[in-house]
Amino acid sequence: MLDAVVAYDGKVAGQRNVFMTVGSGRLHLYDQPPKEPQGGGIHHVGIRTDDLHGLVAHMKAVGQIFRSDIREFDGGRYIMVAAPDDVLLELFEWDSTGMDPALAEYFGAAPK
Repeated sequence: MLDAVVAYDGKVAGQRNVFMTVGSGRLHLYDQPPKEPQGGGIHHVGIRTDDLHGLVAHMKAVGQIFRSDIREFDGGRYIMVAAPDDVLLELFEWDSTGMDPALAEYFGAAPK
């Protein structure tokens, strides 16, 4: 749903690893079952998009259910959605207008 592309799916360091491109980002998935039945080492994974409304519309069109609407705040917007393994995904979009210069540098966007 995120136009991710699997670049590699094979063994690295003795375990299955899946390396994916998501836009200009990279996502690495390591195949190891969790030690606990629920929860894990992270609360959520953030994924940046440049068209959050379009992405959410696409995901809804193919059956994804969201528990809330897109939330707007100074400088951006986001929505949370559970992945199939219940890890939360934060889909977000930033507007560099008036953004703190350190944040603009981190996100690779020059302030407008």
